[in-house]
Amino acid sequence: MKIYFSFIVPVFNRPNEIKELLESMLAMNYSQEYEIVVIEDGSSQTSEDVIEGFKDKLLISYYTKPNTGPGDSRNYGMHRAKGNYFVILDSDVILPKNYLYEANKFLEHNFVHCYGGPDDAHDSFSNLQKAISYSMTSYLTTGGIRGRKKTIGKFQPRSFNMGLSKEAFLKSKGFGNIHPGEDPDLTIRLWKLGYETALIPDAKVFHKRRISWEKFYTQVHKFGLVRPILNKWHPETAKLTYWFPGMFVGYVLFAIITMFLGWWYFITVLGGYFGIIFVDATIKYKNISIGVQSVLAVLIQFYGYGRGFLKSYYYIHLLKKTPEEQFKKLFFLK
Repeated sequence: MKIYFSFIVPVFNRPNEIKELLESMLAMNYSQEYEIVVIEDGSSQTSEDVIEGFKDKLLISYYTKPNTGPGDSRNYGMHRAKGNYFVILDSDVILPKNYLYEANKFLEHNFVHCYGGPDDAHDSFSNLQKAISYSMTSYLTTGGIRGRKKTIGKFQPRSFNMGLSKEAFLKSKGFGNIHPGEDPDLTIRLWKLGYETALIPDAKVFHKRRISWEKFYTQVHKFGLVRPILNKWHPETAKLTYWFPGMFVGYVLFAIITMFLGWWYFITVLGGYFGIIFVDATIKYKNISIGVQSVLAVLIQFYGYGRGFLKSYYYIHLLKKTPEEQFKKLFFLK
């Protein structure tokens, strides 16, 4: 099957970011035709003027619709796309020149109906963005336990950098109305339908993620809230590793208490771990400030996710509450 790619990009009040993404697409070294489908999801700051500036340079379709969330917006775009393979991106990513070349090369030799790629921080990102990127992608944090498998199998793609065949989209009916969490939910449903997923290591994107500590905390807290809901829907996918951030928060509290009791061992171990984080991030980015901020980012990530996970587990699994009723803000009405 000859692959014709359609980029699917929902956007919500981010005209400047979609401009950077489109500029990076212009610089790609992919020689075959592809299309870009941008879906304006009820924005008050639209990207219409930005899109107009690229229509003579790129093959772009631009749609506007009421706000129904990123998952439904992606479905909306895929239903209208011309391609037979969709590349789903967040609007706050930048593509390397070789992105489509690497994705196409992999699929030609190891075709799968769904793939994901890694993310990293671009040199132009702020120190805070680089620190947050480090905490979300490093093997020393939860980035090392999120299924980074290079072989075809049980890798869980994320919707900031995800490929999906038209066939798999139609069979699965695409994304659900939960957010965040719509991407692992889709992946698990694809597995149940018999489709395989894979990581394409060289199909990398530069992902801005959040631009403030407050927004970062809100994001990871929601990630934690979502996981027990996904475990309820798909109990066969529940893992002990999902408890690690909550267990880590408990260990931090325990270490602080025992320190005041004169037992220094546990706080020393904790200090050693954060020391490794600091050194590794400093070496990676050649910047001491990013090393310090990476330690803070890891603390926020573990605390936010862990707190959200434990709260959600309490309501969903112990009190048997209905997710849509207990956590209404995690669900979009279609």
